[in-house]
Amino acid sequence: MEIVVINGSPAGENSITLQTVEYLKALFPQHTYTTLHVGRQIRSIERDFSQARAALEGAELILFCYPVYTFLVPSQMHRFLELIKEHHVDLAGTYASQISTSKHFYDTTAHRFVQDFCADLKLRYVRGLSADMEDLLTEEGQTEAKEYFRYLLWNIRRGLSEPPSCRSSAPLPGVPARDVKETTLSQKLHVALVADYDPEDPDALLPGMIRRFKKRLPGSMELINLREYPFKGGCLGCFHCALDGTCIYKDGFDEFLRKHVNHADAVVYAFTIKDHSMGSRFKLYDDRQFCNGHRTVTMGKPVGYLVDGDPDAEENLRTLMEARAEVGGNFLAGIASNRNNPDAEIDQLVRRLVYAVRNHYTEPKNFYGVGGLKIFRDLIFEMQGLMKEDHRFYKEHGFYDFPQKKRGKIAAMYLVSALMNNQKLKERGGVDFTEGMLKPYRAVIKKAMRRG
Repeated sequence: MEIVVINGSPAGENSITLQTVEYLKALFPQHTYTTLHVGRQIRSIERDFSQARAALEGAELILFCYPVYTFLVPSQMHRFLELIKEHHVDLAGTYASQISTSKHFYDTTAHRFVQDFCADLKLRYVRGLSADMEDLLTEEGQTEAKEYFRYLLWNIRRGLSEPPSCRSSAPLPGVPARDVKETTLSQKLHVALVADYDPEDPDALLPGMIRRFKKRLPGSMELINLREYPFKGGCLGCFHCALDGTCIYKDGFDEFLRKHVNHADAVVYAFTIKDHSMGSRFKLYDDRQFCNGHRTVTMGKPVGYLVDGDPDAEENLRTLMEARAEVGGNFLAGIASNRNNPDAEIDQLVRRLVYAVRNHYTEPKNFYGVGGLKIFRDLIFEMQGLMKEDHRFYKEHGFYDFPQKKRGKIAAMYLVSALMNNQKLKERGGVDFTEGMLKPYRAVIKKAMRRG
């Protein structure tokens, strides 16, 4: 496969983000990689766009690679994206994805910006990798990068891509039904489908989407219609569940969750958009899982949505669905709606759920997940005397990763600062900090090349 890497970092070849691409090149050498250093060479590219055009038009996959700068991509890469449009480069149907590094501060807006740009050009986009700058130096980060690329290639081989997020783009094309059979599990998948609809309404569209989902699912599905559950009331905010893990209501909801939802391989939520939300019954369902927002008992399970309506017309609702999965530690397999091509979107959701369960696929947390977890981490640590169950859960999962514990790194930053301000070193030409920063990454890449 011809892969063109758009390196948006002003550091060029010395980009920390680019080291993830170098690592993937070492693990997947069967592909051809061409890197455009647009972050460093933007002025020359503005003068002569011909080489960039030729590379883009010959690509089978365009991989945008950049550090997050102030909520978005660096301005140099932003300018390059403008040039693609100004030169009317036809990239329709080409695959695209992205790799970024940051401290997860609004990496979500950067990724959405690139995704929307891809939709404008009718690129076939697959969700990208958002990593911490130092992730590649850890075994977990290396695994996440490798599994992301495998997932990306799996999508490309099967003709899958994200449903377009912009109204200006084309609908997701259909794919053959036989593709699902290629990804069936030796042990059948069991999905809990939590829905809200009126079974007596002959005009309801959601039941048809659920039937389509069930027909395509290689396994079993338990349908849970929230209108049929005997809730005794909404959450009272009494913190009873924080003390011993049980709800003050005696309607059996906490046991019902454990038996019918938490033990499923995956969870899918189905609803009709009403008043800019999932509806009050879903809010009741969420609120009654009050502590599940803090101690995510479904962590690691993939989730998906079947939506009657247009989620892209409801930006806040879409953000809610994405953040709900991130904070819960769930891979979001997809949001299938009936706005354009519901059969294709439902089929894709099924395939990705199966892939995620079979391969235990997860993604690094982005701004929603990282930020949400740190807020809860600090809150629960302060309130551990009251929120005993949450405190126990956070200790067991190692979530108390306070920065003041990282004394070695803090000391190292003081040393770096002292060296940078040392007048004698400055007079001798300074210290090559770039080389020092890249050295451990290059060791990781060299090791990967030996394995490859």
